[in-house]
Amino acid sequence: MQGVASSNPAAPTISSRGSRRDTATGYFFMRILVSNDDGYLAPGLTALAAAMRPFGTITIVAPEQNSSGASNSLTLSRPLTVSTTPDGVIFINGTPSDCVHIALTGLLEQRPDLIVSGINNGQNMGDDTIYSGTVAAAMEGFLFGVPSIAFSLVDKGYEHLDTAAAMAAEVVRRHVEQPLPGPFLLNVNVPNRPLDKIRGVVATRLGKRHPSEPVVRTQNPRGEPIYWIGPAGGAKEGGPGTDFHATADGYVSVTPLQIDLTHQQQLDGVRAWLQRV
Repeated sequence: MQGVASSNPAAPTISSRGSRRDTATGYFFMRILVSNDDGYLAPGLTALAAAMRPFGTITIVAPEQNSSGASNSLTLSRPLTVSTTPDGVIFINGTPSDCVHIALTGLLEQRPDLIVSGINNGQNMGDDTIYSGTVAAAMEGFLFGVPSIAFSLVDKGYEHLDTAAAMAAEVVRRHVEQPLPGPFLLNVNVPNRPLDKIRGVVATRLGKRHPSEPVVRTQNPRGEPIYWIGPAGGAKEGGPGTDFHATADGYVSVTPLQIDLTHQQQLDGVRAWLQRV
């Protein structure tokens, strides 16, 4: 896996080319930042970086360790270390959000045209998006006004990772050829199927899960109780139009996300309630 960082981790070499098409090769050239939450050694990161390479110059900035479930957390309690592998991959001893934040505010000499995160080892659908470090890395880019996409394989184990990489390239190709307006945040989930068994790409809404399974209580070697977070709940609302339904039917699910958490339908009721108190 190769990045485009120089020997100085604080100053990666970034192409000065803007987004354009090479008429000789047909390739599109962009500055693309690649991150994830499974860590810089994850197969999904390698596959995503390779899938993005034909579209331009990439920079990889990823967590040093697996940070699944880190959500949008930033590390504020300690300084962070930026390191670079011999082949130019940058890794940080922090969260996915740390990686993108530091890349955009201190590492990159030029703003990327696109941020991609993944390919995650397991789905990020429904309520998963609240906890997902993969989605958080893309969301951090979106907060800075950069178009951002999170990619995940539905089932763990990386079976048919090549399919997910090919579909990631397809989604980006569609954006390059016919750009979505304004900054956007897309959450993409790819079924673990051979590429010729993928039925298409569809726009979806997030489904909903049942509450998580109970924590797993056990003991450490000293006999003291310790707890493991239980698995996510199954799909509660997974009907037509949801990401759960689409991927179960063999489609790639593309869900546009937003940051505004305001419950618009309750706003008038809360306003009236406050006036009565």
